[in-house]
This record gives sequence, C-alpha cells and structure tokens, in this order.
Amino acid sequence: VLALGALTTGALALSGCATMKVQSMTEAVRALLLAASDQAFARLTAPGAFYDDRLNRITLPDGFAKTGNKVTDFLTSAAFKGELEKAFGKIAEKGAERAAPVVVQAIRSASISDAEGIIRSGPTGATAFLRQAMGGSLVEAMVPAVGDAIRLADEPLVAQAIASLTGIDNAGSVARNISGQVDGKIWDAIGREEASMRANPASIRDPMLRRLFKAP
Repeated sequence: VLALGALTTGALALSGCATMKVQSMTEAVRALLLAASDQAFARLTAPGAFYDDRLNRITLPDGFAKTGNKVTDFLTSAAFKGELEKAFGKIAEKGAERAAPVVVQAIRSASISDAEGIIRSGPTGATAFLRQAMGGSLVEAMVPAVGDAIRLADEPLVAQAIASLTGIDNAGSVARNISGQVDGKIWDAIGREEASMRANPASIRDPMLRRLFKAP
C-alpha cells in the first residue's frame, strides 16, 4: 500500500504547521487538493481497491468482451471472470501508485490564475481545475507502470487472456485501457474527498481550510 503522506511531506507542510495562516487563495487551493488527493490515494492504493470497492472497481478491457475467440470467451466466462477481474484490479493498483506522485507534483507546480473562483466554486471545483490542467498526462504516466505490472503478473489467467487477443501489441492496448479506467477512478475519488471536506469542514485536519470553509 502506498502511503501518499510520505510523498507529500514537503508539500503538506501547509498542513499541521502552527504558524500557518491564510496567505493566499492559491495556497488554499493547493492545500485542498493535497488533502483530497492524499485521502483518495490512501483508498485507491489499498489492497482490493479496484475490485472490492464498487466505487473504484474497474471492468475487464473491451477486448475481452464478446470476442468470438473461444479461449477468451472461456476465460471470461462465469467460472474465471471474477478471478480475472481481481487480477486486473491488482494491476490497476500499480497504476494508482505511479499516479500518486505525479498528481502531487502537478498540484505543487500548477499555475492557478483564479484561486478565489476555485475556492468559491462547486463541490468539486478544485478537482475539475486540476484534471483539466493535467489533461491526459496522468494516463501517459501510468501506461508504462501498468504495462510492467501486466508483464510481471504472477496470475496465469492474465497472460492467457492477453495472448488470446489479436493485435500487434495486446499488452500495450490493455495497459492503456486499464490506465484510462484508473484515471477516471482517480479523479472521481479526489472529487468525492473534496466534496466531503467542503460539506463537512469540521472534519478537515488542516486549520487553514477549516477556517476558510468556516468550520465551527
């Protein structure tokens, strides 16, 4: 399990610092995103996150659905589908682990021109801003890690399923599909955490954000 807090020690100096004050709305946006992403990745990098949790569960890549290939159809039948989904869920965790520091770095370096507008926006305003700012870079960062996880997977079903597909780079296509799914789950998870903090500021650990959102 990846402890994102260890990755964000420097950036999260905003959090828990006795001398911290609201110096700018930009600082507040970064603190909000760091806190939301920290909590989101703690969930996403936990064992079974992409299989046991219905909110984060990924599906088998499109190539495994109704292929007409007897081997593929057999492996994705009721007898094996659950195990195959669990195996790909473990692979997805590797994508989330790779994504965590990339998101942290993006938060640190993002150019925030309308911080006050973001703070005063809807429940997932900061998340939406960061997602737009990063574009497809998170998927690109995850693809190599997910590809490595596929190649190193110790579950025979994974290798058999991929080998049953037809294409020039089956593993590469599957890695991109899973990375795309994980990308969506990451932004959904960060958005949920942001919305939760905004709705219940008393639960926020960061005193600056508590004051900003007027916690009692």
